[in-house]
Amino acid sequence: MVIRHIQHPTLSQFRAILRSSALAFCAMVFLSHCSSSTSGYRSNQATDCVVSVKEQKLAYYHNGQLTQTYAISTSKYGLSDKPGKYGTPPGLMEVVAKIGHGARAGTVFHGREATGEVIKPGTPGRDPIVSRIMWLRGMESQNRNAYERCIYIHGTADEAEIGRPVSYGCIRMKSLDVVDLFNRLPIGSRVFVTESALPATVALVAPTPQPPAVTHPPLMLNPEGAQIAATLQPARSQTSASAASASAYKVQMSADGSSVVYTAPSNSLSPNMVLKSTRSASSYQKDSAH
Repeated sequence: MVIRHIQHPTLSQFRAILRSSALAFCAMVFLSHCSSSTSGYRSNQATDCVVSVKEQKLAYYHNGQLTQTYAISTSKYGLSDKPGKYGTPPGLMEVVAKIGHGARAGTVFHGREATGEVIKPGTPGRDPIVSRIMWLRGMESQNRNAYERCIYIHGTADEAEIGRPVSYGCIRMKSLDVVDLFNRLPIGSRVFVTESALPATVALVAPTPQPPAVTHPPLMLNPEGAQIAATLQPARSQTSASAASASAYKVQMSADGSSVVYTAPSNSLSPNMVLKSTRSASSYQKDSAH
């Protein structure tokens, strides 16, 4: 029998092994933290909606409690905010514009303008933006390009594909679902996109501050871009045939005060228009991806 002697590591070798193990553990923890901070839901994150790429679902929360879920479709190219990659941006975003007030389900939009055409779900060879549009603006560095990329939550006629990642960056929904969500979410609502599963509860979003009643900024009529010269004052009517009295406009403001949107009643403006403040930095753009 051959007896082999086991060579034990020297003290310096043992210290080197410990250092390597510690470095490897720290790297693993750091990478795990980075991954969870960019693509995982943060338990203390205040939001109104969570989009789960894993489940291909969007959840709406009322008072922090899960209230409604919808099947959706995110990008076929995964999560990304890089222009030209057609990914769905991860992280926290806000609704800065709502387009399609009062439009029939199935109304076709091009460049955020209603074309006048209404199509049914599953119309062969058709996949336009339909029914409603909620335009998103990124609130973090990881989704800072979302607004310029025209990332929307919107309806699609290709409802058979809902539940699978097939979009080009936007969050697609069935027509009736997007109309329902549109009616629930005010301007300034938060939407969080994650790779994780939907949480049962979320942290509450801080109350939305209201701007002073008589200091509204000039309005821009989007998408035409024609400025309404006078600022709106309470109980005062505009001379434009398409405008309602100022008191009929609903003013909403994002939590950080950077985006003010005036939403007119559906009977005062055509459904393809949305009134926006010049402070919302919303210049007219064509849809770049959906």
